[in-house]
Amino acid sequence: MKALKHINTYFFKYKIRLILGVFIAIGSRIFAVAVPKFVGDSVEIVEKYQKGIITDLTIVKKELILNILLIIGAALIAGFLMFLMRQTFIVVSRFIEFDLKNEIYTHYQKLSLSFYKSNKTGDLMNRISEDVMKVRMFAGPALMYSVNTITLFIVCLSYMSSIAPKLTLYTIAPLPILSITIYFLSVAINKRTTIVQEYLSKLTSFTQEAFSGISVIKAYGSEKKIKKDFDLLAKEHKQKSIHLAKVQALFFPLMLFLIGASNVIVIYIGGQQYINGEIKDFGILVEFIIFINMLTWPVATVGWVSSITQQAEASQERINEFLKTIPQIKDVDQPIAFQIKNEIRFENVSFTYPNTGIEALKNISFTLKKGKTLGIVGNTGSGKSTLLELLGRLYDPTSGAIYIDDIPLKQIKLKEFRLKLGFVPQDTFLFSDTVTNNLRFGKQNANEQELIEAAKLASLHYNIIKFKKGYETLLGERGVTLSGGQKQRLSIARTLIKNPELLLLDDCLSAVDTETEEKIVNNINNLAEAKTAFIVSHRISSIQNTDLVLVLEEGKIIQMGTNSALKIEKGYYRDLYEKQLQKKDC
Repeated sequence: MKALKHINTYFFKYKIRLILGVFIAIGSRIFAVAVPKFVGDSVEIVEKYQKGIITDLTIVKKELILNILLIIGAALIAGFLMFLMRQTFIVVSRFIEFDLKNEIYTHYQKLSLSFYKSNKTGDLMNRISEDVMKVRMFAGPALMYSVNTITLFIVCLSYMSSIAPKLTLYTIAPLPILSITIYFLSVAINKRTTIVQEYLSKLTSFTQEAFSGISVIKAYGSEKKIKKDFDLLAKEHKQKSIHLAKVQALFFPLMLFLIGASNVIVIYIGGQQYINGEIKDFGILVEFIIFINMLTWPVATVGWVSSITQQAEASQERINEFLKTIPQIKDVDQPIAFQIKNEIRFENVSFTYPNTGIEALKNISFTLKKGKTLGIVGNTGSGKSTLLELLGRLYDPTSGAIYIDDIPLKQIKLKEFRLKLGFVPQDTFLFSDTVTNNLRFGKQNANEQELIEAAKLASLHYNIIKFKKGYETLLGERGVTLSGGQKQRLSIARTLIKNPELLLLDDCLSAVDTETEEKIVNNINNLAEAKTAFIVSHRISSIQNTDLVLVLEEGKIIQMGTNSALKIEKGYYRDLYEKQLQKKDC
């Protein structure tokens, strides 16, 4: 149970509730154990009447009625205390589930972009849902039944030993066999549970990808192939689940067999002791049989609890694997607040992607003054997007450094830096929510006028008001109900409403027509006069008004200068300008 030590912090956090639950469980078991005692007393009274020790039938009736009332009262109190016990332990398990999910989700948000590129979304979701659920079952029902079983055993065996110690030893004789069997079965369950959870993650990831890419699947007519692959994966998961179920199925028959053996021992050994006079009251045998049957379910839950514990151990181990992942991007101990006073400088910046080993940037050096705009062009794979990702601290350079006014970017407070950063990525992502809420993702307290102004700057306002519900129109998942151009413009508006100090635009006008692009670029240029902006584009028209232009090729700067200077300089930029000029004339 090494992996489950992680939740000890939560047990300590809710220790008062748990300790209270233990005392309630003890009280419940004490009253439950009183029931067999009263039943045994009733049998003894009847036995004494039959033997002539008690001759007055009225006394017998009174004693029986009193015992019946005591049995009902004890059962009611035991039941009520059991209800309180369940409320205590199960509620705590829900608190732990809540805390653990928040811990995982918070840690997910701290992890770098490379982590998400190497792990599937379905697997991430499975660990925060299915795996946490398995751990909750351990922290709640398993813990509750363990406390219940232990307290019942202690109370029952203490009382049984006090009235018939020799018979008690015979009764618990099968328990060592039970313990050894549970150990070996638990090991098998742990191994098979881990495999089942891994296959469940694969199944979840496959399903999530299939739903996200349903348009591509339909476009290529690949429904049958995808279904075949899904069926194959589902069958493998089913097979692994059956292997686990086979081992788990051994528990309850084994428990019932051992309980049955204990009953036989009580009847046989106890009967002999009663005949030999070692046990004087027949009611003791009745009590022992009731006690054995009272222990039936708790003993049976030993196997169930063991199974849950092994599953929780396997799940928590999977959770810990991610929780132990150290974020590559993190704040320093004494971070510096973000503010651009003079310039942004790249100094011999190189970067190699950790997952693929591809060197995306090689010795990049340039300086951009505050309030200026930098245009970046180059072929696909030249490192344009990577440069913006480094500036946004989605990654840190492999070598070299980025400076804000001679202060290394790594020393600037990350959260504050990103609050003043506006980033429009190449791959637009919109949430399945209203247009208003997607815009307010940039500024949560934005009023209606600010929403409209941002939409106008992105040339989107007049599209939105044509929707049936206007700004309250609900978008599909990832903005699927919008066109490519509308998604890009909404993403730009979401960034502009934030009024960022540093603006990063990563080829975010590729799906927009030339006329609309020109309007948006002019709006951004007017807005960016007091801002520092980086604009990546394949179109000269998007960057022709920038103060400085970088041309990248295979991660290196091959040209750098103003738009007007590069137009007449022989090289990539002039060739690209002439090609696009010819297309425009056509």
